[in-house]
Amino acid sequence: MRSRRRAYATAIALATFVFCLGAVTGRARDGDDEDARIMLFSGRDIWRHGGFAHGGFVFAPNGFDQDGLLLKLLLSGGFYRYRASEPGDRHVIGFDVLSQALPGWRIKRGNAEFKVFFGPEFQKHYLFPNDPSNRLRGSSIGLRIAAELWHEATPETMLAADASLSSIAAGNSARAAYGWRILNDLLGGIYVGPETQYFGSQGYRTLRIGGHITSLKAEDTEWSAATGWAWDSHARASPYVRINVLKRL
Repeated sequence: MRSRRRAYATAIALATFVFCLGAVTGRARDGDDEDARIMLFSGRDIWRHGGFAHGGFVFAPNGFDQDGLLLKLLLSGGFYRYRASEPGDRHVIGFDVLSQALPGWRIKRGNAEFKVFFGPEFQKHYLFPNDPSNRLRGSSIGLRIAAELWHEATPETMLAADASLSSIAAGNSARAAYGWRILNDLLGGIYVGPETQYFGSQGYRTLRIGGHITSLKAEDTEWSAATGWAWDSHARASPYVRINVLKRL
């Protein structure tokens, strides 16, 4: 059964990668079309008890200025550490890899933009030493639903929010950020403000509160960053840092 699940997940990831690679290649050859249809993205996230990196792209056949179909491919990996509840209250170090192939839809109304995604997800977790009490062990295939919101209520403010839910170990996350536009003359305008973020799964939760910088543009790329303080359900706390970059083609 496990071998079939792994083969199924591999086939999904490979088929999606080939399809999206073809879309990217075709877009790269089409130099006459000025409307972006590919958005590349990458990010790093670190705190005292773990670090993660991710990358991928979103393909929009109709462009990012029109309502319509989206396809998001994401690959990520990282490490984390925690104290196992049993046996022996041991320290455990985990490594994980994750892939998602999520069809979606984009809706834009005025200065508000909403995206929703739904599709298969594959996760692989390695634990040293092995922790039988941890639901996230070995290979898992599931489904994930995710939603994203971006709204500029005024020319000087923004609201960003996202949420997702996975069938694997009831994994879930949510983030909300508010920003004020500053430095219009110096940097072309960036947003700064507070954010809060939550991650959870069976047996684990973490909450973050901090500040963000969004829409820092450098040539044809756009950067964002955040830092603040994180707490988790294992009674641990530390600063966190997150950096993201995206580019439209």
